[in-house]
Amino acid sequence: MPFFNFVVYAQLKDWCPTPGAPDCCLVDGVPTLKCLEIVFNNILYLATGFIILVLFVMFVVGSFNYLTSLGNPEKVKKAQGTITYALVGFIIFIASYLILNIIDILFLGGHGNIFKFRLPD
Repeated sequence: MPFFNFVVYAQLKDWCPTPGAPDCCLVDGVPTLKCLEIVFNNILYLATGFIILVLFVMFVVGSFNYLTSLGNPEKVKKAQGTITYALVGFIIFIASYLILNIIDILFLGGHGNIFKFRLPD
């Protein structure tokens, strides 16, 4: 038995929390286009977590390489490049979120619906 049991949730939002509910994407057990909302939302959520994990690993690796470079200019430059690219990736990640929120406020009324993917009925 492994030391750690990892649980991966395949979907964050249930396909049909209560049968017959208006937010249910199943009709007679058959998925409809409303299920795409759930799939896209889950992909976006998991991609966000993956991006944050990769950025954290890049910061740790760059910092470790910088600390173990022992003053070697070539290794210091490589470590600084890794940290710089991690910082640029973090800035792009945050900027994309802020840009989408600004678009929501300026053009969509600022109701916060830009991250709630809904297909019209």
